[in-house]
Amino acid sequence: MKKFIPAYLLTFVNVLGFSLLMPILPFVVSSYGAPKWVFGLLITLYSAFQFIGAPILGAMSDARGRKPILLVSQAGTLLSWIIFVVAILLPDDPFLGFSLPLWIIALARILDGITGGNSSVTNAYVSDLTTVKEKGYIFGYLGGIIGIGMIIGPGIGGVTASTSLGYLGTLLTSIFISSVTLIAIFKGLKESHPKEKRVAKSKVNLLEVLIIPLRIKRVNPSPVIRVLFSMKFFFTAMMGFYIGTMALFLIDLFGFNVKELGFFMFVIGFFLAFNQAFVSKFFIRKLGAFKTLIIGLCCCVVGLISITLTSYIWLFIPFYYILNLGLSLCFPVFNSLISVNANPAKQGEIMGISEAINSFSMACFPVVSAIVYTAIGSDLYRFLIVLPLSALVFALVGIKKHGRSTFDAK
Repeated sequence: MKKFIPAYLLTFVNVLGFSLLMPILPFVVSSYGAPKWVFGLLITLYSAFQFIGAPILGAMSDARGRKPILLVSQAGTLLSWIIFVVAILLPDDPFLGFSLPLWIIALARILDGITGGNSSVTNAYVSDLTTVKEKGYIFGYLGGIIGIGMIIGPGIGGVTASTSLGYLGTLLTSIFISSVTLIAIFKGLKESHPKEKRVAKSKVNLLEVLIIPLRIKRVNPSPVIRVLFSMKFFFTAMMGFYIGTMALFLIDLFGFNVKELGFFMFVIGFFLAFNQAFVSKFFIRKLGAFKTLIIGLCCCVVGLISITLTSYIWLFIPFYYILNLGLSLCFPVFNSLISVNANPAKQGEIMGISEAINSFSMACFPVVSAIVYTAIGSDLYRFLIVLPLSALVFALVGIKKHGRSTFDAK
């Protein structure tokens, strides 16, 4: 299991790119006098450039090996946090309608997004080293790591931002974690994609980078993967709306400050980690990956409606747990199902497309959701049930055309 430690660290650090900032970014935006939609825009910038970077880095790793690409991309992540620190230290001077530090923060999020595309390389690295039987639970462990990042990240973000250092404390913590991860990759990660298995890197077509269906057409994955890609799009679209507004929703609903929001998201992260580390494994073992995915999508539908029904925190938490359980059941199985059905010679590209679908949704929908949330509030979540329901429709169509057993990771 030691061989997977660098991959676990990379996954953890990529999650921190979101989770550490979730409790502080709304307050950072507000402190510079910017409207709420800027919070969604900063999330969008990260994901938009991750969307561009993921397939490029994935294809480069197929041609040049996993380790060098992971080293360069992680160094970029470290640099992005340093740029963020510079932004916080700059004077609050206006520039083109916004505060100058906000523009520099946007630049940092762009760089972190480009290099954050290394998640596709990380997934390919794990796929290189696992058998078909191992993929399900190893990707489940990666899901658990995401949960740990969701636990620790908001807690660290909220607590460190409430010290005398303010937001600078959060950023210095991020720099330390990124540095440790970079050293771990350099010292501990062994190349998993030897030269004899590498394929020549094809010329990158800009249209293919921007238009996912063109990438899918070129790679020509199996029909099962095409169905899974479609399902993942609707799921990640839901996640884009959710991530772009949940912190704002919690602040409005309960009046949280930065420390209280960080602590509450710490509790939420604990649910996520417990569900991914234990509950999802139980469901996958008993029912298989695809049935687990279906149950998870159903929980998302129920959870999205439930969280709008109360303003009492003691009742909100169990309602939120239903939504959280749905997310936890869906996260680990998408990549395991896609990995099992992928052509081994194109693991990097296929996992890159998988991550690009996620990045596309996070690039497009958080800023839209923040604008819509400003207009209609929590009613947004009731409309969102259309997205997991659409994923369920694709699942039913896929079962009818290809058979249910085809979709289970074996």
